[in-house]
Amino acid sequence: MSDAAITTPTRTAAFEARLKKRYASERRFKLMGLGATLFAVAVLIFLLVSMTMNGLPGFKRAELQVPIDLTNAALSVNPDVQQQSAIERSLFAQGLPDIVEFSAQQSLGDDGAQHINSEAWRVVAQRIAADPSLIGRETVFWLPTGEDLATAFAGDGKTDLVPIANELAEQGLLEDRFDPGFMMRSDATDPQLAGIWGALKGSMLTMIVTLALAFPIGALAALYLEEYAPKNRWTDIVEISINNLAAVPSIIFGLLGLAVFLTIFPNLRSAPLIGGMTLALMTMPVIVISGRNAIKAVPQSIRDGALAVGASPIQVVFHHVLPLALPGILTGTIIGMARALGETAPLLLIGMRAFVASPPDGFFDNATVLPMQIFLWSDEIDRGFVERTSATIIVLLIFLLLMNGLAIYLRNRFEKRW
Repeated sequence: MSDAAITTPTRTAAFEARLKKRYASERRFKLMGLGATLFAVAVLIFLLVSMTMNGLPGFKRAELQVPIDLTNAALSVNPDVQQQSAIERSLFAQGLPDIVEFSAQQSLGDDGAQHINSEAWRVVAQRIAADPSLIGRETVFWLPTGEDLATAFAGDGKTDLVPIANELAEQGLLEDRFDPGFMMRSDATDPQLAGIWGALKGSMLTMIVTLALAFPIGALAALYLEEYAPKNRWTDIVEISINNLAAVPSIIFGLLGLAVFLTIFPNLRSAPLIGGMTLALMTMPVIVISGRNAIKAVPQSIRDGALAVGASPIQVVFHHVLPLALPGILTGTIIGMARALGETAPLLLIGMRAFVASPPDGFFDNATVLPMQIFLWSDEIDRGFVERTSATIIVLLIFLLLMNGLAIYLRNRFEKRW
């Protein structure tokens, strides 16, 4: 073919216009994607900053400075008694609340002393239980105020106690101090005495039950459906049912737990065992679906190679396929557990919204969880509970990050490449 027969393509004006239009469309698409990403990051930052600003005061409480002279107090602590609750009861019987009240009147006057919290003596009792040598000397204690004075000190402005609060603050006798007991106490009707240890421990116990049931059953179900189950109509029905269960509203699982688990175990209402079993039902379909996808992603050559060197079918599955699919299964577990940790609707129906004044001792005791504690406190109109609610949300987010971080570490730890 001669050179004259080869024609050079021409770039017409219409072609240039279409090319320019395509490039402009691509630029707009990139800008929209960047804008969506920046918007999502901005919303996340706004959420974290606002929650932190609102929640930090929840880790503090208003406290009054009271020097208490225990030199001549007829108090004693039995060295053989180790339980703090028993020591507190003993000190209460010996008149410690009266000693605290008298000391408050001496240092704060009648107007200030009447705003000491009625349970303030427990702070002194706990200090004495931790250090019995306090008996016999004068010590300065910071004791929680009553709810009304704390509200006035926070600047609510709706109470006539604001001048008293300002006067005590100017004298250095009233301060907002960090409250480590917030993480160690359980629920209370007074925000000055409320804590989240009961709910936090309940969440831990409930998540342990959920993980112990959902993960092995979900992973084994995924292995069976993908590796062993025959392809027939019955298997298709099971697969469709699992896919539908993953999309069922969580409150339906609460109804199932109410109808089944509480019928079988009527005395375990609001126990972490029942809560964990209910949430395991909700989490299991997610683990099964993600597990099947992870198992399906393992190359067939891995199975063939294992069989070729003499491995049995069961060894192929558990020695080769499962370890390679485990990171994908853990990914589904992370998603399911994160969803379960923030659920309230299923737990409402099985009674885990009860007022629990003491932390559970085990899986069979009455308990509540952090999301439920947030739900209960959010209905309170007291300013102190509003701050406590935000602080509890921060703790819940930290708990979620730690749990997910551990799961991600395990996923990366077991990840293998081929």
